[in-house]
Amino acid sequence: MPRSVSGVEMRKRQAAHIEAPAQAPGQPRPNTCCLCWCGCCKCLWNEDRMERSERQTCKMDSIEARDEQHPTLDEVLSWARSFELMLRSLEGREVFREFLRSEYSEDNLLFWLACDELKKETNPTVVEEKARIIYEDYVSILSPKEVSLDSRVREGINQSLAEPSNLMYEEAQLQIYTLMHRDSYPRFLNSSVYRDLLASRRRTCLDT
Repeated sequence: MPRSVSGVEMRKRQAAHIEAPAQAPGQPRPNTCCLCWCGCCKCLWNEDRMERSERQTCKMDSIEARDEQHPTLDEVLSWARSFELMLRSLEGREVFREFLRSEYSEDNLLFWLACDELKKETNPTVVEEKARIIYEDYVSILSPKEVSLDSRVREGINQSLAEPSNLMYEEAQLQIYTLMHRDSYPRFLNSSVYRDLLASRRRTCLDT
């Protein structure tokens, strides 16, 4: 019959494990101790296990977010670091557009996107058609969606209408980009639209 371990001996073994000298960097750690199952906060094996679990949880959150077409926590955080990154993200543009809609300035983003699409076009017939639509929708003073452009840029566009090119709105696009970056973007980062989304992604990462 196996000899039972007394309470004193058990405490000695536990104390010996807890007070054991730390392992040097790069050295293998001792085998799992008898306390790991109970979540002992001083157990190195248990700390590693918890850190790996947290990293895995956030990794799974990222995978699930992509599968559901939702931005990950890292992506949402990156929008606060770079206006350009946000605009190049499909989800970022949608969230920013929602905010701009609340400020009745959604047309600035729509104009910027239309100009960006025009830049990619090479067919002269399509370029001419898209350039005309952009003018009628966002540049003409008769349009309810007219964006704010200075007189010099507007005059340059009017002169380009005779021979449209895929770059004819480049300067106007930059002007609207600068307007959104300096004016709308800081307010967006402080808005409930962005802050609520950020809080939601953080909760998902922690609770999943």
